[in-house]
Amino acid sequence: MELPQQPPIRVVFVLLPGSLVLDWAGPAEALRIANQRLVAAGRPERFEIEFASPRPTSIGSVGVMLADLAPLPAQWTGPAWIVLVGLPGDSIAVDNAETQDLLHWLRGQRFERGRLELITVCAGALLAAHAGALAGRRATTHHHHLDELRAVEPRCDVVANRVFVIDPPVYSSAGVTTGIDLLLHRIADECGEPLAAQVAQTMVVAQRRGPHDPELSPFLAYRNHLHAALHRVQDAVSEQPQADWSVPRMAEVAHTSARHLTRLFVEHAGVAPLAYLRRLRLAAAQLALASGASVTRAAEISGFGSDTQLRRAWHQFGLPGSPSASTPLPRA
Repeated sequence: MELPQQPPIRVVFVLLPGSLVLDWAGPAEALRIANQRLVAAGRPERFEIEFASPRPTSIGSVGVMLADLAPLPAQWTGPAWIVLVGLPGDSIAVDNAETQDLLHWLRGQRFERGRLELITVCAGALLAAHAGALAGRRATTHHHHLDELRAVEPRCDVVANRVFVIDPPVYSSAGVTTGIDLLLHRIADECGEPLAAQVAQTMVVAQRRGPHDPELSPFLAYRNHLHAALHRVQDAVSEQPQADWSVPRMAEVAHTSARHLTRLFVEHAGVAPLAYLRRLRLAAAQLALASGASVTRAAEISGFGSDTQLRRAWHQFGLPGSPSASTPLPRA
């Protein structure tokens, strides 16, 4: 049975004069690449990217002139994300006309998970705070602005020393490159971990960081290399870990011999091909268990031949407890 097609997510980057270019350019590129990879896989684009501002022209932090910016949206007809980005300076001034227009508009928004969500990058959290959007929320910002955020919105639980913080429908990141980390996380939420891994690899993001900066996702581990053929194999295996993979079949994807592929895995990824496959299957099984599947069903849909194989891999990789005692995976 074919699943119904999800509506695209409208992603509106809101820019003010002096907006930090990397705060919006990096996340926007992550979304563009995600769309590109989806189309290449025969799937529809998931994100509609827009750039809006209180004025039709603006100038970025490095002097680049931005023209034909859309007006701040007056209404929403589907799922949408508003992205607020940082501004240069030791503190964020809000007494200018453009910022006042933005804050007035923000105060009129009603954020709701899955409908209209708010993403802040760096000092974009200060704009959200001035608009009252962080009251009763957990959030983070650039370390230079943590005290300022506490002062602007005392009702916000300001979290220090975090790459990003998730408190749906609000998502905040610490600054600059962490906006890419946050958008990769959101891409994984909407399109799956394998696609997010491909986007990270395309952007040469060697390590993807999470809300608690935990161990690397298994779908991203062993990919801190630039070997194109090996990435091609890892893309294929991560997309379908339950398939009937063998080293010779992986070698066909890489257009090399099975023996040479094993050498490539060990040399560049630091793991043997079948051990890599078992780790991905184990991650798929964990996701299935977290969604309420039985151990037998989790083993089946992740590619393990039996419950016994799943339990053996569970202990081989040192996971705590057992599959039958697995609890839902934490979100943040």
